[in-house]
Amino acid sequence: MATDPPHQFRVAAVLLAGGESSRMGESKALLPWITGEPLIAYHIHALHQAGYSPIVVVLGHAPQAINRAIPSDVDVTIVVNERYRDGRSSSIVTGVLQVATPDIDAFVVASVDQPRTVEMLRTLRETWEREQPSIAMPSYQHRSGHPPLFNAALVTEVLQVTEEEQGLRQVISNFADDRLFVNVDDPLALANLNTHEDYEAALKIAKGQA
Repeated sequence: MATDPPHQFRVAAVLLAGGESSRMGESKALLPWITGEPLIAYHIHALHQAGYSPIVVVLGHAPQAINRAIPSDVDVTIVVNERYRDGRSSSIVTGVLQVATPDIDAFVVASVDQPRTVEMLRTLRETWEREQPSIAMPSYQHRSGHPPLFNAALVTEVLQVTEEEQGLRQVISNFADDRLFVNVDDPLALANLNTHEDYEAALKIAKGQA
């Protein structure tokens, strides 16, 4: 008797790169990373190598300059959030609308100022595929990290996020009972590059891992 082949999960990625980088003073997306490429290119390659597809990149501020840094060897969908000044939530909605299709099982919402390794992103995806919680998030030394990965069943909730309602934090809080923390041995799970000091500290960690 023939058996059905195992389900091939499709886990999409939304990469947010639309902010003004006001605290950094220059585009975070264009900062060089350990591979010698800009952060935006590093992120796209890492998500691709970790098995995410499709990959949607959300631009906003200075889209032409960042667009030029997007690698041509990975198939990505680029969208521009004309309302990026309204805050991060508007970019989340812009990106998630692109992956809200019936063939997507889950999606991760990553930020260009939170560089993550291929290994961490792959572990997050594979753990979600095994357990299929509402939300999966990396955790380092009992501290919750990023990026969050959402079951596609939460698309409607994510599309309703606003700055006034704390964005994704509100969705994560609402589904805390079905949230899975994925333990990783990588302090970069907590890295958030808001300032040059943050960038230099994270770069030092990344170089130590290479």
